[in-house]
Amino acid sequence: MIRSPRDEDFAALAEITNHYITSTAIHFGYDPVSGEALREQCLLGARFPWLVAEAGGVVVGYAKASVWRDRAAYQWTTEVGLYLDAGSRGRGIGTALYAELLAELGRRDFRSAIAGITLPNDPSLALHRKLGFVSVGTVREAGYKHGVWHDIEFWQKRFTS
Repeated sequence: MIRSPRDEDFAALAEITNHYITSTAIHFGYDPVSGEALREQCLLGARFPWLVAEAGGVVVGYAKASVWRDRAAYQWTTEVGLYLDAGSRGRGIGTALYAELLAELGRRDFRSAIAGITLPNDPSLALHRKLGFVSVGTVREAGYKHGVWHDIEFWQKRFTS
């Protein structure tokens, strides 16, 4: 089931996020986040939807939109992210969750969505291609994490042509 997040979901969202923060370079944060911090982020961005995937009554992932750039002229473009727990990858949950987020962004009159993908990440690249994103460039050595420099490839999905 895909739905809006509830207050009681944010501890699970933090646990999912913290796996990516502490174990991967997919998320460039260094310090774990709290459920309350994620809840505040979600509430601050009322214009930017967050969605939760639930399976068997358990939160297994989420997709979110946020400010891409802060200036007024950028207000029709959003940055998006998708995070799933390890047991939910490869089961179509992420595709359904991300597709619903993108549909909602289109309904909210956004012009485009931007995704930054830490390389290498073939599953994420394939997902973005499948959902209509196109590569718009790579920033070399954009982030330093776990003792290594990482490239970020940016992908864009346009909602209008």
